Amino acid sequence: MVFDPACGFVHGTGYLDECGYGDSICFPDLDTFAILPWVPNTARVLLNATYEGKPEIGYPREVAKTQCGRLKEMGYTLKAATEHEFIIQKLDTGEPAFGTFQYQSTLRSSFNLPFTQQVERDLYKVGVDLESIETEYNPGQMEMSYKPAFGIRSADNAHTFKTAVKEIARQYNYNANFMSKPEPEEHVGSGAHLNHSLWDADGKVSLFYDANGAYHLSDVARHWIAGILEHAPALTLLSAPTINCLGRYQLDSWAPVNATWGLDNRSCVVRAKVSDQNGTYLENRLPSAASSSYISLAGMIVAGIDGIQRKLPLPEPIKDTAYESKYLEPSSGITRLPTNMKDALQAFVEDKVVTDALGQDFVRAFVASKVHEMECEATAKAKGDSGWEKRFYSYF
Repeated sequence: MVFDPACGFVHGTGYLDECGYGDSICFPDLDTFAILPWVPNTARVLLNATYEGKPEIGYPREVAKTQCGRLKEMGYTLKAATEHEFIIQKLDTGEPAFGTFQYQSTLRSSFNLPFTQQVERDLYKVGVDLESIETEYNPGQMEMSYKPAFGIRSADNAHTFKTAVKEIARQYNYNANFMSKPEPEEHVGSGAHLNHSLWDADGKVSLFYDANGAYHLSDVARHWIAGILEHAPALTLLSAPTINCLGRYQLDSWAPVNATWGLDNRSCVVRAKVSDQNGTYLENRLPSAASSSYISLAGMIVAGIDGIQRKLPLPEPIKDTAYESKYLEPSSGITRLPTNMKDALQAFVEDKVVTDALGQDFVRAFVASKVHEMECEATAKAKGDSGWEKRFYSYF
């Protein structure tokens, strides 16, 4: 079945009334089995879904596995990790757990040391090794990042992280809110930047660095970036899949607004971090906090593969800021990212490279859910309901 964020039925997906509200049969992926230290006497295992005896190819984890498999066939594997930004709120009032706007203040980070230390300790026990915990710009906003993993495990780690933080936060009377913009009027939202690099199929040799290449990037890396930029409008819907998420793409907000890349440039879609053979990686800054790790990963791989296969040329990097007017004008030749659901959906359905690779089953369900969401927004606006976003996306 397919539900919206408020657990309402979404019709037209192929998974609801079209199949008599039937069930999938799911089988455990025992490699993901873990005992959960924050829940007494409890373990978890992730599932592989099937329908009528076949893998459910529209299931987001299956979609991501398929794209990881395509990379494997080309002799590559993806190493990735997500930086998660989210808001810690008091459970009873919804107020931020700490105020002020001091970015990366160690004093703000100590608002509740038992909570943050339990997150670090417990996540390590389930295979998610935190590397940093810091506070971000907005009141109550935190960022946490962890060590990367290969293939589908990188997306599994992101899923595990979000679930763990939410459940542990409740034990301290907090709500960990992964809405991209819990306060829609706030200028800065919460992202889920996807840091990644390509390696050989065995995960032994990094393939993004070339001491003699342009910008010290390999041909593979440059084509990969070019693919992401080529398909950035379509990837926007996959990376910012809600109406609330799309409000994050604003000027001077540390979120991208156009299909650009740069060396250590936070205003672009792709921020290249170039150091040495094993330390060079790319930061995809499109994904928003409420995005699905599996869907964001799958879309990015599709775009990157297309860039490699077509040997797409890489444009010049942005050296100042991509928010400058010279990069926003139509004459610049740089594509602007969609900032509303209608435009994002149109960009997605018109990108046949992306939709064909992700498959008809997934695309049908995903598009139907976005159309449903626009209908919910229109109904709320017709009623003058200004608080609908907070209620509708409270699931995140």
